[in-house]
Amino acid sequence: PYDTPGSTPPPGQGGGHPYEGGGASGPYGGGGAGGPYGGGPGGPYGGGPGGPYGGGPGGGPYGPGGPADPLAGMPPLADSGRRTLARIIDMILVGIVVWLLTWPVGVSEYNFDGDRVNVGNSFAQSVIAAALYIAYDTFMAVRYGRTLGKKWLGLRVANLSDGSNPSVQTALIRAAVLWLPFAFCCACVWTAISGGWSYFDRPYKQGLHDKAARTVVVTAR
Repeated sequence: PYDTPGSTPPPGQGGGHPYEGGGASGPYGGGGAGGPYGGGPGGPYGGGPGGPYGGGPGGGPYGPGGPADPLAGMPPLADSGRRTLARIIDMILVGIVVWLLTWPVGVSEYNFDGDRVNVGNSFAQSVIAAALYIAYDTFMAVRYGRTLGKKWLGLRVANLSDGSNPSVQTALIRAAVLWLPFAFCCACVWTAISGGWSYFDRPYKQGLHDKAARTVVVTAR
């Protein structure tokens, strides 16, 4: 209606589409090349070229790339069978130390006196064993990222967040969850459950002690 020579369209209107505010193709004053309501070249509502709500190109719904994978850049997760073998090696090594410490002072797993079993000595040895296991696991994880068993089998413990060696607090939580029940009851059963959880856990193959400490076990480079 304003295309006659000499006519001047009202302010805010371009020359081809009604309600067009000078942009190339967007309705209602859009300056972009394809988005409705003045959107940018790809995303609706002014979003960038890829994300639906202003996300960056290529993927994340609320920003470029979406949430990062915690395992990105880490070595592969350790095989659960190798983890079990490494744990058995560590139990044997620490068990020998426990026996050497308790045998000279008469604290053994079972002391028989006629028909009676000395439960007190058994509990004392279990407490010593639990304390040594916790100290051993904590020290080795903080200092080296792995126990001797894990070292010999090419494994190490890593923080799930960044792949670094655990802090003292993290390593202590991990070791305590695994070994503290050793001092009370069902030590072998709990160790099997906590460690064996990695056989079924997805996606990080964590034992229960790993979940408590937010760690994973990976192959060592």
